Amino acid sequence: MATISDGETTVITCPTCDHCVAQAAGSRRTICPNCGNFYNNEAAERPPSYNRRSRVVQECNKNNNSEESSRSGGGLQTISNFFNNLGPNRKSNSGSSKSNNEGNKTELPPINGNNKVTNRSNGPAYLSPHSPAGSQSSSDNPAQRNIGSSGSNNRVIYPVRTKTAEQLIGDIQAAWDSEDWKSVKDFYTTTFESVIELNAAFKRDPNKEYKTIDDSGLKFDFINVVYDNLIQLPQDVQKDVLKAIINSLLKDKRHRDHRVWPHSKDDLRGYLILLQNPQFRSTTTYVIFAHLLRQIAALSDHDHHFLVHWIKKLEKDRFKGLLDRLHNFISVRLFPPRPQDLPQLPKCSWWIPSATKVMALLNAANTVTPVLPHTAFYNSTLDHLDLMAEYYAWQNPSSHAGFSFCQYPFILSIAAKRTILQRDSEQQMIIMARKSLVAKVQRRQLPDIGMLFLNLNVRRSYLVSDSLNEIARKQHDLKKKLKVTFTGEPGLDMGGLTKEWFLLLIRQIFQQEHGMFLYDKKSGVYWFNPSPRENYQEFNLVGVLMGLAVYNSINLDVRFPPSCYKKLLNPAVVPFSNPRATVGVTTFTLEDLKLAQPDVAKGLQDLLDYSGDVEEDFCLTFLASYTDMGNVITTSLKPDGEKVNVTAKNRKEYVNLYVDWILNKAIYPHFQAFYHGFHSVCASNALIMLRPEEVEMLVCGNPTIDLAELQKVAVYDGYNATDQIIKTFWDLVINMTVDLQKKLLLFTTGSDRIPIGGMSEMHFKITRVDGSELLPMAHTCFNQLVLPPYKSRKVLKQKLLKAINNAEGFGLE
Repeated sequence: MATISDGETTVITCPTCDHCVAQAAGSRRTICPNCGNFYNNEAAERPPSYNRRSRVVQECNKNNNSEESSRSGGGLQTISNFFNNLGPNRKSNSGSSKSNNEGNKTELPPINGNNKVTNRSNGPAYLSPHSPAGSQSSSDNPAQRNIGSSGSNNRVIYPVRTKTAEQLIGDIQAAWDSEDWKSVKDFYTTTFESVIELNAAFKRDPNKEYKTIDDSGLKFDFINVVYDNLIQLPQDVQKDVLKAIINSLLKDKRHRDHRVWPHSKDDLRGYLILLQNPQFRSTTTYVIFAHLLRQIAALSDHDHHFLVHWIKKLEKDRFKGLLDRLHNFISVRLFPPRPQDLPQLPKCSWWIPSATKVMALLNAANTVTPVLPHTAFYNSTLDHLDLMAEYYAWQNPSSHAGFSFCQYPFILSIAAKRTILQRDSEQQMIIMARKSLVAKVQRRQLPDIGMLFLNLNVRRSYLVSDSLNEIARKQHDLKKKLKVTFTGEPGLDMGGLTKEWFLLLIRQIFQQEHGMFLYDKKSGVYWFNPSPRENYQEFNLVGVLMGLAVYNSINLDVRFPPSCYKKLLNPAVVPFSNPRATVGVTTFTLEDLKLAQPDVAKGLQDLLDYSGDVEEDFCLTFLASYTDMGNVITTSLKPDGEKVNVTAKNRKEYVNLYVDWILNKAIYPHFQAFYHGFHSVCASNALIMLRPEEVEMLVCGNPTIDLAELQKVAVYDGYNATDQIIKTFWDLVINMTVDLQKKLLLFTTGSDRIPIGGMSEMHFKITRVDGSELLPMAHTCFNQLVLPPYKSRKVLKQKLLKAINNAEGFGLE
């Protein structure tokens, strides 16, 4: 710890994160407000025999008599005042956060005082469940083997704890009957007072080490019973448990030296047990929860590796409960409903990084064994932050010290990522427009407002060729806002012409006679036609269209398999230093092929499962073929593949090569042009934060439909929301099957998906037209449904179903 003093103030530099803090001369700070690490010299040099528990209690008693102490909002409040605030009828006694020297003495010091928590990296901080163990194993240092041990045999002496779930439930029932809680209180306080006690109570066999990642050795059923009953107990019992947890965290730390890694597995089990405590749902426990999270975040990669694999064994509801507590912790810390309940943010800026890093462990566990959808990790509260400040802090770590949520993209919602992607593209567009403006002025030319837009002039009868030529001619303007003009037609593009251009162009390009893509009826997706072409500019155009759709918030009715979006993100950023670098080549499995061409995948799976003579019965060699204009084109999967028979021994190799040929090699020039077209518009480092599923949502929209939400944003022309036909219409469509609801959206908007921001982003209009004999019509370019005033519910239903089931005949106008 470095200090600089001018007599009146002292500047303290944290030895862990180099964060500097100024404080009044004579005052003493114990915890770094940036990383949460302990840097008080006097406390750091205390011998291990020093009893922190007695010190905390003594200082609490002393501070209870101090008026200033009751007003202190920084760090951990005195234990007496802190627990007085836990009751349901408590009165807040925390006013403005003032510096309090005595109060600072009772702050909870972190366990790993010298262990640095990394705040910044040049890329997203993905925690991999398969990351290698730390460079120093537990057997490298005798001190490590003595962790938590007693005597010369290096083994922990555990107290004998034989309480079972049935006995505990019986004790609790007896306590409710007799109102004597001593036995229950003794069990809970003893169990949570130390890591040794936690392991004695919850390990299946305390004398067994359980050192593998596959088995934590914990009795999760018993842990669940203990916690489920804890939150139903009287407040004084719950307070005693929290006191025991604090004292456990304040125990002498055997890992004072940051070089002593990894922690004992008993420590890791203790952390995992404490993490599941449902008491941490309450904001009154956040000070304790924060220190627990900081200690877990500060663990080594080796220890995180174990925790990831142990966390994935949690039951789904327990896993979700832990994730929800972390979400609430982050949200409340960012936007506290009662700021006086929490320490001031500058004094605990390490809370959010610690919680996010622990959430990264859960995300890694969920990646190994998916329990929840990836969207469960989205925190929509972050949508209200200054997202571009987060993004620039991530992009410029040298000039922005600290933490950025962009390091942990799993927590950012798809709406937040879209905002970052669009605004980053807008910033690039503004820079380009400024350069164009300066160039015009220097040439003494009159600036034109049109230079701020990507203006496309196309003829309907030559839509594909004109669009291709316009985009090729205006490559430098692709990041500008799109404006479309149909030659010879009046009209100002306010969004409708742009959407019509997208819809018409996508329809033409994906028609079977165009020959660019092959449609698989069983999977309902398109894939690239492997037939060679003279040039691949049209594939580049499709990529540009998808990029423009993302940038201009247009949902495209295109269906590619997930493998397409995986390829688009490999790599996520175009390697400018090597424009000819290989792009889009990804390792795929038979499962990926099943989503693109299920019939082909089934044939390959049958080959793998065949129990007979593969060579004699299948008569295959290492060749692959496809049909081009009626001609069968054959290619070799490996050198001299036509001479190599497929046998039981090499059939796995054959299947892997065949999958790679279909999804990579056969379509490489097609996809290369497609890839560069997409990235010519969406050239942003923000793509690194996206998952393949999220790229699909940005292009196609959100598949989750809620027409009740659409009703809330609908507007009417010729009708009122209270008209009977409107009420009947919404009653009909809200109670339709999901398939019919998708057909209705496709009929009225041109896409069966909704914007990623939800129905609130849609502009949906219902217009009246006279003529009850007419079918409903739609202007998809404006999300407009033209609805005649039908006389009865039966007629309305009949006409509406007929229209949406024949959308090709009535949809686009």
